[in-house]
Amino acid sequence: MLNEFQQSLKLLNRMTSCSVVLEAPVRRVAIFGGTHGNELSGVFLVKHWQKNGAEIQRSGLQVTPFITNPRAVKKCTRYIDCDLNRVFDPDNLGKVMEDIPYEVRKAQEINNLFGPKGVEVGPQPQGVLRADILDKMRKIIKHGLDFVRIFNEGEEFPPCTIEVYRIIEKVDYPRNKNDEIIAIIHPCLQDQDWQPLNKGDPIFLTCDGETIAYEGDSTVYPTFVNEAAYYEKKEAFVKTVKVKLTAKGLRSSSS
Repeated sequence: MLNEFQQSLKLLNRMTSCSVVLEAPVRRVAIFGGTHGNELSGVFLVKHWQKNGAEIQRSGLQVTPFITNPRAVKKCTRYIDCDLNRVFDPDNLGKVMEDIPYEVRKAQEINNLFGPKGVEVGPQPQGVLRADILDKMRKIIKHGLDFVRIFNEGEEFPPCTIEVYRIIEKVDYPRNKNDEIIAIIHPCLQDQDWQPLNKGDPIFLTCDGETIAYEGDSTVYPTFVNEAAYYEKKEAFVKTVKVKLTAKGLRSSSS
């Protein structure tokens, strides 16, 4: 998670002309691992960088690797009391009650130390380490830090347009009157995150072999398909649509 770097990324939400935006240089970056204690790639890398941080240091930057949810990391579980990734909101950050959930207290501590949370890298399998995911995460962090360094040095970044996916709906599994799941993700949808889903395409399969098809009229792009952590949230997948965002040119105000 590249804290404060989020200010630069927020520029992508501004539909603009070709003028240049001046932003203050970024001097502090926090890299968080273990927001969910069973997502081990970030934990593995942060612990490595805490011992040997040469790889993440950049001139003009203070880079701090930080284990976000140590109790959940120790137990290799997603969280202890509640999802840490969902409590960085004003209500939870402002709570002063004595009997406060562990993750809410951690969110308050993190907010006081580093400020609002920023960019998130994911998803990944839970409770295991995979070399390919580690490599991708490492490259993303490297490029992010390189971007901040070059930005701070006065490099002007030209206007750009990127294609992103915006969540429009969360889809639950089919359930019976007892709220029990009665159909699973169809093999044709499994592992097809970010791929187009059209009307009539299969999405669920019952134990009796009945296929349940997508009935929407427009093409969507499902993601978080059959995500283990989202069973408790009653989400089989989320539907997204493609959106193009345009950013102004960007330059450090100190240059």
